[in-house]
Amino acid sequence: MNLTPKKPSTALLPLTLTWLALCLLTVFSLGLGKWFHGANWLPLLVALIVWVKGMMIAHYFIEAELTHAFIRRVLKVFIAFAPLWLILTGFFGGQFAQWALSFLRG
Repeated sequence: MNLTPKKPSTALLPLTLTWLALCLLTVFSLGLGKWFHGANWLPLLVALIVWVKGMMIAHYFIEAELTHAFIRRVLKVFIAFAPLWLILTGFFGGQFAQWALSFLRG
């Protein structure tokens, strides 16, 4: 059993490589939106990219693995929230807009 506490990383190379990967994923997702605008599968792929980027940020910059298990679970749910809503609005955006309008009109 390993009882030594984990310590935050002080290495800059993993952070730099992660930042570059995040930039590349951002440019890639922008390109996907331009090249495949209107494709049915695009919201799923963009949501996957957003989820991967969120997990990378949580792992390398927030260092979520060093936190309490409850905080790690809350963070994972928070990271999954945006991609889930991207998928729902990508496939059911018209229905959400109608519900919002009917809610606002009373």
